Amino acid sequence: MNILIVLAHPEPQSMNAAMFTTAIETLRAAGHEVKTSNLYAMRFNPVSDQGNFTKLQNTTFYKQQLEELHATATGSFAADIESEQQKVEWCDLMIWQFPLWWFSVPGILKGWVDRVFAMGRFYGEGRLYEQGVFKNKKALLSLTTGGREEAYLKGGLQGDIHNMLKPIHRGMLRFTGFHVLRPQIIYGPARQSPAMRDRELDQWRNRLVEVFNEAPVEIGTY
Repeated sequence: MNILIVLAHPEPQSMNAAMFTTAIETLRAAGHEVKTSNLYAMRFNPVSDQGNFTKLQNTTFYKQQLEELHATATGSFAADIESEQQKVEWCDLMIWQFPLWWFSVPGILKGWVDRVFAMGRFYGEGRLYEQGVFKNKKALLSLTTGGREEAYLKGGLQGDIHNMLKPIHRGMLRFTGFHVLRPQIIYGPARQSPAMRDRELDQWRNRLVEVFNEAPVEIGTY
């Protein structure tokens, strides 16, 4: 199977980087094809504007969705965007690896979505949710938090983490057709011992070996 792994963390020695590397090695060892987008290492530009395109339909007033439709029809996405779009179109499973920042994804990953998930190419004309462009693909969020697990439960200090992830799961992934798998969450890795972090990596390896046998979750029910 084909897997795209998107990493959004600036530190190569972080737990996120270790999860990223572990996923690549495990999936390739299992015989899968893996492509990656290491956004910080790529110095990916998260600013979505006229630079998304090699030519504009309207040079006097910029409306992004109309320009995305035009670029879809004319093949005029900028090279960096086209490359990322092709990766998403190629994969059977997409994994996002990131730290939870301000109850969401880091800005560089949100900007990647803003630029890459283009109208006409990835959604539109009734191609949403169950009829979405990526209705035959799966997506998995793998993330770390700053706090301990009890802080992210219903009634906890931060609130239910699944409510935090719902705008990502439904508004970005399910919206474009992806079937969403249960998120892989590591709570407070900076607070863990090296042995505990090693166990987290082992659990990640074990899950990835069987990941294509997993059924998707219903958003809001887990």
